Amino acid sequence: MAQVTVKINGYTYTVGCEDGQEDHLIAMSFQVESRVESIKALGSQSGEARLLVLASLLMVDEIHDLRVEIEAMRAAKPTMGLQADKADPELSRKLGRLAIRAEQIAADLEQP
Repeated sequence: MAQVTVKINGYTYTVGCEDGQEDHLIAMSFQVESRVESIKALGSQSGEARLLVLASLLMVDEIHDLRVEIEAMRAAKPTMGLQADKADPELSRKLGRLAIRAEQIAADLEQP
């Protein structure tokens, strides 16, 4: 298992990931950092945990909107039949990894 050090809001976190996924993890950390910076630009004077929670909520909102859009596209193309209804294993794998990483970050924040 690889270890990657990322920096979010000036704090450094070491996070484990599958070998070969280091660049992907770094890219994800840039996405989180981008949302944290957006929240800070609004003038929010929040603690670290609150900033990360708000960034997480923004990302989950984006995922929700994408899911709604995908479902609308599936409904608009009924000719795709059962294939459109099958779960995308790659998407499931990526969402699973994202959930694990979010839990790792939350656990890291809880440590003194």
